[in-house]
Amino acid sequence: MNLELLKFPIGSFHFPEDFCSSHLERWKRTIAEFPDLLKKAVGDLSPDELNWHYRPEGWSVKQVVHHLADSHMNALIRIKLALTEESPVIRPYEEGLWAELYDGLNNDISASLKIIEGVHARWTQVLENLSESDWNRMYFHPQHQRLFTIKEGLGIYQWHCEHHLAHIRQALQYKGEFSL
Repeated sequence: MNLELLKFPIGSFHFPEDFCSSHLERWKRTIAEFPDLLKKAVGDLSPDELNWHYRPEGWSVKQVVHHLADSHMNALIRIKLALTEESPVIRPYEEGLWAELYDGLNNDISASLKIIEGVHARWTQVLENLSESDWNRMYFHPQHQRLFTIKEGLGIYQWHCEHHLAHIRQALQYKGEFSL
């Protein structure tokens, strides 16, 4: 079993060299539609299924859902900071440690699904009202030691949505059991 493929089932994110407005439209659509896609994937899972892991040493399905709420709240805040400040330094967080906190280990994912629904609704409103120059506004990510444009950030989070949906589907496909 290829551990790298289990870790990155859709590959890693690369900003397209041939970037055009159709990329933005597709990425915005993913942000708008993601809460429904996620609910369809996890809405009827049992506690056992929520505890299946997507790879050895990886997170459980419930941890992925809670992580998505945490991560996407931060993503919206980063965009809003970039829109209201000049190249702000954003605050990274220890996502692996957050996933181990009580709320990240809770079998009740309903609050995280509500957060994702609300954050994505707000995020979509912001994205649909950006000017052409807004897409090039930037924030500095100290963990990566570089600036990111809002459009690049959107591409990363569009990938993030698909990446973690693939993780959830993988956990369900393998029923959380991997023989190496």
